[in-house]
Amino acid sequence: MSIINKAAAIGGGVIGAGWVARLLLNGIDVSIFDPDPEASRKVGEVMKGARRAYKQMLPGGLPKEGKLTYAKTIAEAVADADFIQESVPERLDLKHRVLAEIDAHAPANAIVGSSTSGIKPTDMQVAMKKHPERLVVGHPFNPVYLLPLVEIVGGEQTFPEAIEVAKELYASIGMKPVVVRKEIEAFVGDRLLEAAWREALWLVKDGICTVEELDDIMRYSFGLRWAQMGMFQVYRVAGGEAGMRHFMAQFGPCLKWPWTKLMDVPEFNDELVDLIATQSDEQAHGLSIRELEKIRDDNLVAIMEALSKQNKGKGWGAGALHKDYTRQLAKLAAKKAPATAPAKTKATKPAKKAAKPAKAEKPAKADKAKKSKKKG
Repeated sequence: MSIINKAAAIGGGVIGAGWVARLLLNGIDVSIFDPDPEASRKVGEVMKGARRAYKQMLPGGLPKEGKLTYAKTIAEAVADADFIQESVPERLDLKHRVLAEIDAHAPANAIVGSSTSGIKPTDMQVAMKKHPERLVVGHPFNPVYLLPLVEIVGGEQTFPEAIEVAKELYASIGMKPVVVRKEIEAFVGDRLLEAAWREALWLVKDGICTVEELDDIMRYSFGLRWAQMGMFQVYRVAGGEAGMRHFMAQFGPCLKWPWTKLMDVPEFNDELVDLIATQSDEQAHGLSIRELEKIRDDNLVAIMEALSKQNKGKGWGAGALHKDYTRQLAKLAAKKAPATAPAKTKATKPAKKAAKPAKAEKPAKADKAKKSKKKG
């Protein structure tokens, strides 16, 4: 069962709406703020797709959905939330304005996660004058309601306890939290994706392949391996009985050969954009974005379902987590009462500035938070 009682989503684009869907389908009430007059329609479209995917995962019935409320202001959205996810566009000035307002109006015990895909939390925290210590990066992958990974990154002012609480909060809604050990732009996932994306652009620009041919090379080969083992374990197996040491000895030297253009960026002119966009349109064969989303979601559910049956029924990789998550949702679905916890669970103690973080009040679970309240 989730330990989130009330959530707030600031921003209802593709990622923000994905967060809303995951939270609502876990039975959590969500208050959302997005100034876009089309926000309700766009979130509704994402919810439609998410419900469809979850019905495949849970043929026995879904949990009771949380209630979605559209707030008129950020202050209204975060007023009584214990978990807040910010998902506004990747502009630091905009992040500063939004986070400053969240910080001014959110309860002191609320954890604030940012969906940024590359901005360091330290650079965002400067706008938070009250409680910067409770901000973490919570970087998900699209579609948020299906893909379980969330990269958690703390900034210079983030309390270690806030990171631990964030891990618990994200895990409670079926996600796989991975804490990035050192603060760095673009974190881990996007750095890997950017390297592949940059090389892919060169390959298409130079006429080596089309976008469809490149995608086929990925999805019919190493993409299937990565889906269930990742990069390093795949290469360990490729090393044969001697494992990774043999693989490194055999293929390490070629890293010095000038095979890639990773440090070179092709110019994003109209010619390149038209080339990529035209080939992408041809690749879609007339399918709309919504139709492609359905195909993507069906495939993701099928892959995770297949992985959940591996390893003698224990599940493997994302499949093992998927197995546990569907069980968790099935238990929620079996209950008639609202899925949120009966007692209010505080993510942190009311935060106070301290000379040393070690002596600062720690975020805690419900029982510790109540004791703190009595003492305070």
